[in-house]
Amino acid sequence: MIELFTSVYRSVTTVSVLSALWILVMISVPVIRWTAGAGAERAGIAAGVFAQVAVVIAALASTLGWFTLVVIAIIPVLGWASEVLGSKTGVPFGEYHYTDVLQPQIAKVPILIPLAWLMMMPPAWAVGSVAAPGRPLAQWAIAAAAFTAWDVYLDPLMVRWDFWRWRRAGAYLGIPLVNYLGWFIVAFAITALSALIARAFGIALFDRIPQASLILVFTVTWLLQFIGQLFFWNLKASAIAGLLAMGVFVAAVLVRLGL
Repeated sequence: MIELFTSVYRSVTTVSVLSALWILVMISVPVIRWTAGAGAERAGIAAGVFAQVAVVIAALASTLGWFTLVVIAIIPVLGWASEVLGSKTGVPFGEYHYTDVLQPQIAKVPILIPLAWLMMMPPAWAVGSVAAPGRPLAQWAIAAAAFTAWDVYLDPLMVRWDFWRWRRAGAYLGIPLVNYLGWFIVAFAITALSALIARAFGIALFDRIPQASLILVFTVTWLLQFIGQLFFWNLKASAIAGLLAMGVFVAAVLVRLGL
């Protein structure tokens, strides 16, 4: 019993320390740009991605154990494959391509992109877990939608920074709406596959998700993106849109938890 308590305590402490470091890195990105000039924020963004990935992995490991390794293989690999397919064929996100701004790249997809999938998909799973307990299909759909809502913030900012370009301007701040359908479909497929593989090993993935820590990651991302885009990056429209899109899921979780 003492060993179990010590293990849990260490896991919680690790996640807390990593979370604090991640938040510190995120709020330093505008400072890096101010002090080192335009383009320097890329280093801060990369550091933020790696820091958030570390938080997510530590949180998952605290409850999923060895299956965390499966998760951190499935999400980036399938996320990368979908980006390679999408950038080459236009399916399922629409026609776009990555620029040379983000390096290094594999098959013309920056390695930070599949890591970004890893840093936000498990937090979206936590949203689905809380919002629809005991209903797998609903959990997967809500998780996919919550993950897609994050891109309401992300895509306009990444286009502004010329990380990728759309062949034709779309209806949402230049982003094609089919992009969001593509995000939902791919996120749902990865989520369902991960849950089914877990089930094959006798693991109820959405019952074992560390809800509190990953919901915190989702919520902090929601708030920091809003603050950054509204006050630092001059993207007021996407700041408001993202606040509403991700906010729907934050509100649903709070209601479900009775907060």
